[in-house]
Amino acid sequence: MDIERFREACLALPGAVEEMPFGDDVLTLKVAGKCFAFVSLRGDDLDAYLKCEPEYALQLRAHYEAITPARSHLNRQHWNSVYLDRGLPSAVILHLLRHSYRRVVAGLTRSQRAQLPPLPWDEELDSPLL
Repeated sequence: MDIERFREACLALPGAVEEMPFGDDVLTLKVAGKCFAFVSLRGDDLDAYLKCEPEYALQLRAHYEAITPARSHLNRQHWNSVYLDRGLPSAVILHLLRHSYRRVVAGLTRSQRAQLPPLPWDEELDSPLL
């Protein structure tokens, strides 16, 4: 998946905004001021950092070579590096993006969640991949 398609998928989520608070080489996607995705724009690898339920993260890492613990300062228990350019199917990437977004939205206050439009997909249809 290319960076533009990934960016468009992120911005299609309710309340999503993009920022670059860490400089020109890290695209940050947020909802209600909380990050749900980071994309490294430097180097040869095109990787996104996505939040994930810890047990599910371990399963995904064991199943897909293109999913590894997050690099950098992120908590590796809760964040994965998802390599967008290593053959991972787009459906898997979009599933993981929605999973990250949902995890962040679940951590918002009730009043913050109430300000967001309804999710554009049925969560039951978006069950875990494994």
